Amino acid sequence: MKVLTTALAIVFLAGPAYAKGVKMKEERPGLLKKAKITADAATTTAQAKVPGGKIVSAEIEEENGKVLFSFDVKTAGKSGIDEVNVDALDGTVLSVQHETPKDEARERATDKKKP
Repeated sequence: MKVLTTALAIVFLAGPAYAKGVKMKEERPGLLKKAKITADAATTTAQAKVPGGKIVSAEIEEENGKVLFSFDVKTAGKSGIDEVNVDALDGTVLSVQHETPKDEARERATDKKKP
């Protein structure tokens, strides 16, 4: 059993990171290696902040000098998304913010301008 667990861990760590079924994107290569908590642990934390919501995207990024996991969570019957940011070093929730469709469009436009 220990061999199987170790083998599964190696396969999981060698492949792309997934946040419970959602591919974890890296803003830039190498950020996942800087994280001290796993993508799954961050996902569980984010999901707890928006019960009943479904994570539709997940990214690890660096913002204002902090490495963080950012999750977009969609709740049925509610317009827009809730963005949950989790510190990638200690797992604390940095923010939970509701974004309207207009806010999301503005953020996408800003992200496209980034190098």
